[in-house]
Amino acid sequence: MIRRRSIIASVTAIGAGLALAATPPAAGADRPQPRIVWTKCADDVPKVPVDDIVQCGKLRLPVDWDQPGGPTFELAVARRPAKSESRVGTLVFGPGGPGDSGVERIRRGDRFSPEILAKFDTVSFDPRGVARSAGPKCSLDLAPPGLLAGQADFDRTVTGNRAAWAACRPTSGVWDHADTLNAVRDLDALRAALGERQLTFHGSSYGTLLGQQYAARYPHRVRAMVLESVFDHSLGVRAFVRTQALAAQDGFDEFVAWCSPTRTECALSGQDVRATWREVLNRADRGEYPGVTAFDISMLPIARLAAPDRAGLSRDIATLDAGQAPQIKLPPLVSSVFCADWPAEVRDFPAYAGLVRTARAVAPDVRYGGGLLAVRACLGWPSPVANPPGRLHVTTDRPLLLLNARHDVRTGYVWAANVARQLGRSGRLVTYEGSGHGAYGNTPCTTAAVDRYLIDLAVPPPGASCPMA
Repeated sequence: MIRRRSIIASVTAIGAGLALAATPPAAGADRPQPRIVWTKCADDVPKVPVDDIVQCGKLRLPVDWDQPGGPTFELAVARRPAKSESRVGTLVFGPGGPGDSGVERIRRGDRFSPEILAKFDTVSFDPRGVARSAGPKCSLDLAPPGLLAGQADFDRTVTGNRAAWAACRPTSGVWDHADTLNAVRDLDALRAALGERQLTFHGSSYGTLLGQQYAARYPHRVRAMVLESVFDHSLGVRAFVRTQALAAQDGFDEFVAWCSPTRTECALSGQDVRATWREVLNRADRGEYPGVTAFDISMLPIARLAAPDRAGLSRDIATLDAGQAPQIKLPPLVSSVFCADWPAEVRDFPAYAGLVRTARAVAPDVRYGGGLLAVRACLGWPSPVANPPGRLHVTTDRPLLLLNARHDVRTGYVWAANVARQLGRSGRLVTYEGSGHGAYGNTPCTTAAVDRYLIDLAVPPPGASCPMA
């Protein structure tokens, strides 16, 4: 009898990039500067008691910044005051996803080191179109996330996606204006409402797209900016799918090297790991795990190695080898944000099948990578895309600090390296020579690199790296 276990595979596939050069009109007598009224936070975060130190508020902003006198929405914000009298300023955190809640991050108070929490008021927000900031009140579970098998599957996915979006649109006032270029202007309004002349910012994962595009649009308003686990918004759909597959394969290669014959934590120790994994996928192709496909199983390395939980992945594979099938739930992207930033320019099933071949050519073990999930999530999105990909152009006075793990299965190192090349003298990449999605706080070295930059404005030397924990 087949047993089922549950694992959450959070796969996001996205990019980072080009912003416009114009500046929004300054607040005047006819358009007063937006302000935040701070109050006690609502008791709405599971397992996180209300902390009287943390304050919550709303910032009323235009739905469409190109029509500042039109409809508005409220951006949900949270602030944790600095603990030290020697306060440096305000640090704004840009959450990932798209779909993560920055309000909840501040409520938990677990994102930054004690030194950062002492020196800065830490502030974050739910980005427009997410959670408390006009997030849609509808199901974002689009068509089943497996591999498309033909033109009929392709057509059903487009129809299903469009039906889901039509149901979501009336529930969110910002649905048609949730792209990151609009969010950039939200961020600048937040900076002004906080009374900061310049922005000190730490963006994580999808939040690095917000940071990059803010720096491109407002370079002289950047005091310091950390981009951790970097997205590359310059890639077309084929390059995007290819690099996502490369990242997944690289993470799997590192996992195989870790699972040595003497590694007692590895449930596959002493086995040919690649051969066992390959046979699991072949069994899935033969239908031996009812309701679970090889595509579903191929997401397990992306889910586990983001932590990175290598031991957990080895147990998953051992369980599959014993004939037990996992249930794999893939949390949906907030498509009103993501699909407005990245075009799934795939006209028909043959074009989609070409992308599958591209992924499999560079990822022989994991086969697919997360990019194909992104493609499927946005098939049928109305054109034109509000925030199309393009190369990044930034001219800040101080280099942006990029931090990326060498083996990151979600935002691969190749993305960080490419963004660093685009930034040139306006960027500085610090490499964590380890695994996982995210590197800040992993070691004293990665923590110190970020903290000294944010507090003391000390830019690490070119080629800086931190050893694996």
